[in-house]
Amino acid sequence: MASAAHRGQVDKSGVAYINHPLTVAANVGENISAVIVALLHDVAEDTSLTVDDLRQKIPLTDAEVRALELLTHDEKISYAEYIARIKADDLARAVKLADLRHNSDLSRIKNPAPNDFARVEKYSAALKILTA
Repeated sequence: MASAAHRGQVDKSGVAYINHPLTVAANVGENISAVIVALLHDVAEDTSLTVDDLRQKIPLTDAEVRALELLTHDEKISYAEYIARIKADDLARAVKLADLRHNSDLSRIKNPAPNDFARVEKYSAALKILTA
């Protein structure tokens, strides 16, 4: 499902986007719900599919649906509030930690620009909040 949803998308370094959720899934441990949420965590945010679409197509648990909803940043709320909400949910927090760590890896970008470094600073602050 994630592979089909992200087909044709590339990340900031030009690599097939599906590699990001695969890497996040590989770094959340052996909890099957965490792996499922990691694979799907950007689908509702970066494609035309919604969490409800995913729920209709895949037999997700209530906890998985809740985590996916939390991980899909609603632009109506601040980034700080988004991170605070994620922190309160163990499943969403586990996936977001792996997501932030992968997104903070500037070695994935050939020539990092100032905005890349600024983004990593933002992610570093979020990591501190989520691990406090």
